[in-house]
Formats: sequence, C-alpha cells, structure tokens
Amino acid sequence: MVQPAGTPEWSAGYVADVDYILGYYPELNPLRMGLAFLNVGLAAPEVVNACELGFGQGVSVNVHAASSGVRWWGTDFLPSQAALARELAASAGAGAQLSDQAFADFCTRPDLPDFDFIALHGVWSWISDENRAVIVDFLKRKLNPGGVVYVGYNTQPGWAASAPLRHLFVAHAGQMTAPGLGTTARVDAALAFAERVMELSPLYARSNPTMSDWLKSVGQQNRSYLAHEFFNRDWRPMDFAEMSKWLEPARLSYAASAQFIEHVDGMNLKPAQSAFIREIPDQVLRECSRDLMVNRNFRRDYWVKGPRRLSALEQIEGLRRQRVMLATPRKDVVLKVACVLGEAALQVDIYGAILDAIADHKPRTIGEIEQAEGVKAFALLAIAQAVVVLAGKGDLVLVQDEAVIALARPRTDALNARLLERSRGAAGIDVLASPVPGGAVAMSRTQQLMLLARAQGRKSAASWASFAWKLMASQGQVVLKDGAPVDAEDKALAELAVQAKTLNERLPILKALGVV
Repeated sequence: MVQPAGTPEWSAGYVADVDYILGYYPELNPLRMGLAFLNVGLAAPEVVNACELGFGQGVSVNVHAASSGVRWWGTDFLPSQAALARELAASAGAGAQLSDQAFADFCTRPDLPDFDFIALHGVWSWISDENRAVIVDFLKRKLNPGGVVYVGYNTQPGWAASAPLRHLFVAHAGQMTAPGLGTTARVDAALAFAERVMELSPLYARSNPTMSDWLKSVGQQNRSYLAHEFFNRDWRPMDFAEMSKWLEPARLSYAASAQFIEHVDGMNLKPAQSAFIREIPDQVLRECSRDLMVNRNFRRDYWVKGPRRLSALEQIEGLRRQRVMLATPRKDVVLKVACVLGEAALQVDIYGAILDAIADHKPRTIGEIEQAEGVKAFALLAIAQAVVVLAGKGDLVLVQDEAVIALARPRTDALNARLLERSRGAAGIDVLASPVPGGAVAMSRTQQLMLLARAQGRKSAASWASFAWKLMASQGQVVLKDGAPVDAEDKALAELAVQAKTLNERLPILKALGVV
C-alpha cells in the first residue's frame, strides 16, 4: 500500500506529525477488569505487572501506574507522545517504564517481565498485519497463564456504511494535497471535498441516508483524533470472528465486555433478540450476532489466557468482598442510563435503597450494602447488577484495599501536582489521579486551575474564580458556558464563580477520593 503523503518512512504509514488526543480510558484499569470477570463468573488474575501497547500521550498508563500497586511498562513509537508520557512518569515517581520503540523492537526486548495484564486501546485498528502478528506473538510469549488482554478496536457492522467515506478521505489526502501541507490541513481539505461529493446527492448518499449527518458530525470533531482515526495508511475495522482468529495463536479466549452497561442484556437487546442470542451455542457466532443487533462500531473486550470458571459460591463470595464508593452527590444521581435501546429507567426501589446506603461516600463492600436497611429485600445478584450499572454510569467507583490506597497516595499527589501546574498553560488532560479506584476522576482545566489556587492557599471560591480568570485572560483564552464562549469580563467572572461554587460543594467527595 502507498505511504500517505507527508508521513516519514519510519512511521510505517502511521500519522506522525500530529499528536493523538490526551484521552483517559478507564477500561485499562485492572481493578475494573476484576468486576467484569466476577460479573460473568470468571476468575481474574492478581495483576502485578501490566503493559500498554500504543499508550498515546500516556495519560492512562501514568494514572494507573501512580494510583495502584501495579508495575507498568509500555511503548508508543511517536517520540513527542512518549516524551510527555515519560515526563508525567517522572513527576509521579511510580516507576512506569515507558519507551518510544516500535512494536517490533519493544515486543522482543529480553528485559521485559511476564505480564498479568496487557492493554491496547484503538491501535489494533490502525496498524499493519505485520505489526498485528508481532503483537500476537508478544501476547503468546509474555502473557502469564490466567492473564488478561484488553483490546479496544473498530468493528463491523457499525463501520460498513461509513467506510467508503473514509477511503475517500485518504484518497483525497494522498492524491490532491501537497506533502508539505501538514496532516491537519489535509484533514480539512479531505472533509471539504467529501462534503462537496455528498451535496451532489450521489446514489451512495440516497442508499445510506444517515451518512450526510455522520459526515457533518465528523467535521465537528477534534482534528488530532480524526487524523489518527481516519488518515493512517492502515485502517481496518475487524469483526469479532476475525479478531478471534487473530488471537487464537496466543491461546486467548473471550471473557467479557469492558463496558459495564453491555453486561445487562435488557438495556441493549429487545426481549426476542436476547432470547435468540442465548440460544446460540457458539460464542463467536453469538458475539457476531449481538454486534449485528446493536450495529456495533467499536468493541472494548477482555480476553483471557486460560479462563477459569468460578463456582457459584466463589462468585457470590467475590461479589460480597467487592468494595465500592459513591462518587457523585446522592441528589445528583439520575436514575436513567443511556444504552443501545435509548434511555433506560432504573428501578427506584433497589437503586434508591443502594444509593441511600452509600450516600456518605465511604467505602463499603457489596456484602455490607446487602445488609443495609432497604436493601435486604433484594437478591445479591440483583444488587450486584445495580452496582455494575452504577459503575458503568460513573456514579460509583470500585475501591482498592486500604494498604494499596496508602501506597498510591503520595504518587497520585505528585502526579496531580504536576497536572495542576500544567493546567496553567495547557488544556487537554481533563482528569486527576485517585488512589481510591486506582484510576482517574474527571476534572476540567478550569476546575484544575481552581484546585491549583486552593493548593496555593487561596481559601474562598471567589478567589479561585479570580485566579482562573486572570490566568486565562492573560493568555487570550475564553470562558465557556454550555459550550459557548463568554466574552464580557463580568459575565466570564460570574460563570467562573458558579463553577467555583460547584467545585467547592464537590470537595468532600474529592477528599474521599484522595484527590485533594
């Protein structure tokens, strides 16, 4: 295949002149994997050593290294991304070993340990078959028995209709723009060309009536994301059956979805669809059929090397030991959840009783919740399903052991101090690390500036708002309200004052999470 215009030879067709977005992906948290396994009745490994292949700018790997007792390794072959990741790792002092090696070099290193957890988010869809073979060989050699692999990847049938437009983007970028133009400009030109094509009402557009709106939504997205999602030389949505074949030499078996809401069929399938899926004895055919039912375009999957099924007693005892904590103010929890079927209403009786039992934002086991007044009337598995849903919504977090929290706290404090300082001049890392769930807590740049003001000794919410405004105004930046810029200074300060008041009210939860 022809190398895309403007990409250096060492990049193997991968976009190299634009960094990927500064995203955080909770599915890469080993603690989260543990609940997914428990929920489907599988034994999860104790994770000592973990690895992320293609860590992007290193937000997830550094958060997870700092906020847990797991030792992390990883690589991303774009030097600018690896440089930021290593800077964050040095700030945290968690010992994350991060490199800028290509997969072929990293995966053959003799100094790497065997791993209990290996993660890839997105990159599987954007690399060549040669690199996929390198990764599969690495999984075969370096994943411990019982170890888990997380793979997030583009899949079918959800990409079937839009794939021709992606090919049009790449064809235009490769043939109609100058190599020196830069990837961002080529992305803009390719999108404009595709829009002109669609405006002429081609038969493709009439046969796929949702694609015009899809193209408009793509045009509104971050250009760094679009460059990496659509403009690499290699781009391949892969159905579940093909993925299963690829991972077969590594002796991996599909374990569970990493998206908790997907664990509840009633929120994603109609009753007749769910009954039909349950009747399919073959796992590959079952997952392929499920993907057709929901028109899936991205899978987030856990695979295991040697699945061990728990006995009913082991599963029940494991669920009862699971620690959780409410991370949203009780009054702000909405008893609805977005799902494939639209929006599902959550049963007030059981969800309300569970939320009341954990409303003080203290860690509790599911077994302790089970014994709380108002919850006793419900079966354990129903309580566990509600916990899975609340965790999937983000209202509830899983909680590590106290010893691990104590070990991680100095490192998350150090990483967060660096992130707060970074927020003075840069946006994009919209999370802080928490030692309680061993993961991240959402925190906008404005909120980070206010926490920085607090850390520097400013006591009142009003002083936090003033601090944030002075920094932003000095850099010609605007305050946003409901996604729209606020131009006048008095209105900007008023909006920041509202945000500061909300943050101040959130402080008790942030303290419970070990963030402040």
